[in-house]
Amino acid sequence: MTVYVDDMRARHGQHILCHMIADSEEELHAMAERIGMERRRYQGDHYDIPLAQKGLALAAGAREIRQRQLACMVWLKRHGHGMGEPETAEVRYRSCRSAGSASEAPEAGPVAPGSG
Repeated sequence: MTVYVDDMRARHGQHILCHMIADSEEELHAMAERIGMERRRYQGDHYDIPLAQKGLALAAGAREIRQRQLACMVWLKRHGHGMGEPETAEVRYRSCRSAGSASEAPEAGPVAPGSG
């Protein structure tokens, strides 16, 4: 089981944020608690975390991945496929899209493939 943080740097007020996901919700919430994130910050399948918390997550064992990898992993999970590994996420995403296994476009928002 793994927790992932991406390399996104989005300004939100006085904070610069990135995303945090995990193989399981249990692991995601455990890491969020460990780094001081409030549960109300949960976005349904990820947390938007300030860079200070990203540093804490990395120190606690999270893996840093590219935003594109994270977006593809989230899309795969949202469409009934396993998230898999970051190294294969983009290829798996393209394969699913070209095979027509999900007819809708990737969901808009901060973790949509191609947004980073």
